[in-house]
Amino acid sequence: MTFRLNSRWVLAPLLAASLTGAPVAVAADAKASKYYEDALVRYEKNELEGAIIQLKNALQIDKNMLPVQMLLGRALLQSGDVVAAEVAFLEAVRLGVSRAEVVIPLGQAYMAQGKHKLILEQATFNVAGLPDKVQLQLQLLRAAVSADLGDVRNALKAVEEARAIDSRDPAVWLAEVPIRIRARQFKEASVAVERALGLAPESAEAWYQKGSVTHVSGDLQATLLAYDRAIKAQSGHVEARVARAGLLLDLGRVSDAEADVTELRRIAPGEPRAAYLQALLAERSGKQADAQAALKVVTDLIDPVPIDFIRYRTQLLMLNGLAHFGLDEREKAKQYLETFQKQQGNTPASKLLAQIYMGESNLDRAIEVLESYLKANPADGQAMTLLGSAFLSKGQNAKATALMQQALKTKDNPAYRAVLGLSLIRSGQGSTGVAELEAAYKQDATQTQAGVALVGLYLRSGRAAKAVTVAESLVKQQPSNPYFFNVLGVSKGQAGDQPGAKAAFEQAVKLSETLVAPKINLARLEIANKAYDAAATRLAAILKVNEKNTEAMGEMAVLSERRGQQAEAQRWLEKANDLSGPKEVQWGLALSDFHLRHDRPMPALEAIKKVSGKLPNDLGVLLAYARAQVANRDMVGAKGTLTSATRVADYNPAPQVQIALLQLAANNLPGAAYCLEKALSSEPDFLPAQALMTEVELRQGDPAKAEKRARDIVVKHPKRAIGHSLLGDVAVARNQPSAAQDAYRRAHQLEPSPETLLRLFGTMGGQENGKPALQLAEGWMKTHPNDARTQRALADGYARTGNFAAAKKAYEGLLKITPEDGSALNNLANVLLRLKDPAAIAVAEQAVAKYPGNVNAIDTLGWALFQGGQTDKALQLLRDARLRDPSHPEIRFHLATVLAQTGRKTEAREELETALKGGQNFESGAEAAALLKSLK
Repeated sequence: MTFRLNSRWVLAPLLAASLTGAPVAVAADAKASKYYEDALVRYEKNELEGAIIQLKNALQIDKNMLPVQMLLGRALLQSGDVVAAEVAFLEAVRLGVSRAEVVIPLGQAYMAQGKHKLILEQATFNVAGLPDKVQLQLQLLRAAVSADLGDVRNALKAVEEARAIDSRDPAVWLAEVPIRIRARQFKEASVAVERALGLAPESAEAWYQKGSVTHVSGDLQATLLAYDRAIKAQSGHVEARVARAGLLLDLGRVSDAEADVTELRRIAPGEPRAAYLQALLAERSGKQADAQAALKVVTDLIDPVPIDFIRYRTQLLMLNGLAHFGLDEREKAKQYLETFQKQQGNTPASKLLAQIYMGESNLDRAIEVLESYLKANPADGQAMTLLGSAFLSKGQNAKATALMQQALKTKDNPAYRAVLGLSLIRSGQGSTGVAELEAAYKQDATQTQAGVALVGLYLRSGRAAKAVTVAESLVKQQPSNPYFFNVLGVSKGQAGDQPGAKAAFEQAVKLSETLVAPKINLARLEIANKAYDAAATRLAAILKVNEKNTEAMGEMAVLSERRGQQAEAQRWLEKANDLSGPKEVQWGLALSDFHLRHDRPMPALEAIKKVSGKLPNDLGVLLAYARAQVANRDMVGAKGTLTSATRVADYNPAPQVQIALLQLAANNLPGAAYCLEKALSSEPDFLPAQALMTEVELRQGDPAKAEKRARDIVVKHPKRAIGHSLLGDVAVARNQPSAAQDAYRRAHQLEPSPETLLRLFGTMGGQENGKPALQLAEGWMKTHPNDARTQRALADGYARTGNFAAAKKAYEGLLKITPEDGSALNNLANVLLRLKDPAAIAVAEQAVAKYPGNVNAIDTLGWALFQGGQTDKALQLLRDARLRDPSHPEIRFHLATVLAQTGRKTEAREELETALKGGQNFESGAEAAALLKSLK
């Protein structure tokens, strides 16, 4: 890039080579001299690239040509290649250049690399012995260095030293202005700039600096006049153009700002600030694609500049941080914004930095930054809402609620209500929280945070129609916003309006070709509709543009899994996980869940172990770790992990309930009870915790306490099913089937759902060989044909009662609803075996393809192959299953049967003795005993 140095750093004229230092050529090569002369002409015309080529050509002939090294250094410095410029200047020093010639450009090269301290420490930069003019320039250079380092006292001292040399030079007064502004000493800055204008009333730089002073002082009218004067004096004054364009944009004078930006792009095509202003203009016009393209220009221009130089240029730090943030490149944005924060302290950049920390789940740091910023800016509502959101994410709902309630006492701000609503919802006060969000959105339709939150809440609670209504209002309010069309598409998709969802996503893509989310959502629609080739093409196109897009990789994994390509699905998840950031755990969690779904507990544990190193104290990671430990039957390890999770969750009731559920899975009743007590101490009426505590009390053998809690729930929530369902559970624990059935029936009447139906179904299973239960499920499926859970229960019920023909039909119906259901395929294969249907082998093979590590599926396939006469293949699979789960007696019986058939009687006896050891009851127990007897 062409990176312009500050105009106040004047380059000294090129002088003849010194006779001291390294030897020079006795007679310069004529060809080399011609190269140099041509380069000098090019340099004076600002044709830097050509000049550099010719100078390098000269050095190929004679590397000791001092003028060539000096001019090369200057050309490289102006072109922005400051490292190479430093090398050239140091080579000129070795060749004997006068210190007066090199001190200023070498200092500029050091500053451009962030090597500020060298200018203050090296003897080369001693002022003594230099000509007055060079001394003055060096003092101003030292002033700039000290200012960058935050040393205002020495910066001003250097300016005074420069004035002692020549107080009539406007530069010695103008140098003071940015130092005073940075120190917020606006009065002193104003005095200095007036002295400069007195010496040079038509100086463009002086008028620009005057505008800088009035700008920070808040006098915008005077600022515009000053910038106008600067540009009138020098139309190509970049700083004044940039500043005026930004101010005009702030004042809403868009067309005037556009004119300045157009001129900037002409006179300074490598100016990143012009590109950023272009992005702001495009965004204001709703041209999201153009805005993103302009932001990319900004980062392309600034990223190559050494960070050691950028660290002292706060405007560029801020600019590149904003650009990367706008491009959703949070990790890169953080680097620049953190450095800016160190230089500038509590500025609005703190809010962006906090958002990045929140995205990384670094909530403590986000809270620290926001609390510090709010001490200096207590009335900043956006910062308050961000802090409230950070408290929410950390699970400190009470703090979030208190903060927003306190804020609302000072001002009825819909943004405060939005965060308050979310904090109340997280605290278990769902209806109150939703009411606050609805009030916020009704009060201010531009409060999109509340609107988007409501859409999400409506979708999660199954109220898709309401979600669509709010999403449509968001789109109506901002018809050029592609993000809102994406939200509308998600809402319509959940509402069952797939054509509407598709149209919304397509409109989002039309509005912003660079926005990836709607493209991925279109791929999801295609996957759902089994248009696998179209989805693969769309996702491949996304990955072609950005081969590191992990969201697209995640959908590729889903697509591969749907196609039965388990290894490919795993590969995509592993690739996404490998490419994820140092604090990004999403794909590691997805990989662990993938392994658990396919009954591969050990790989699931290995995947989550790698993730835990990124965020060891992240609640989601801890919960996933515990799930993997439970799957691996490491109950002791799970209890330890869940103890840590309990501590991290603090008194946040919702996650404490999740932890309690896992504690139950780990057979840790006291741990579950402790989690629920913490939840209830924070929110005594938190219904999920009350309900689960009832189950814990039942499992602890205290039905009286459980019944009291269940009846309290019925009183407090008379129109909810949960209390009656819990009373049914109490009756089951007391072996009171009639009372249990009455309670479950009442629950189902109040809230008909798969959950209430299946409880009732379970109590009716023992009546008339399960006929009433089956009739209940059959009736439900007529009106709820896509209810997979009830369809599965119906199929299992038929199989249990020996009605295998009906079970076959029911499992086939289940697979129409959930075609990727490996468990249903396995059960269907078993039913087909009972029916002696040769299709059992093909179905069992499909089950293993879906769940290649599932021991039950492997056993079923092995047994089906044996029944089909394929003994060798069967033996191989059954040995595999036996090694995966040696405690499973049915698998040992199957293996023993095949072993006996193939003449391995001793091995068969060992398998059968182990299977029957301890009097284990299993389906084929009698057959196993008979087979063992026959082998003795």
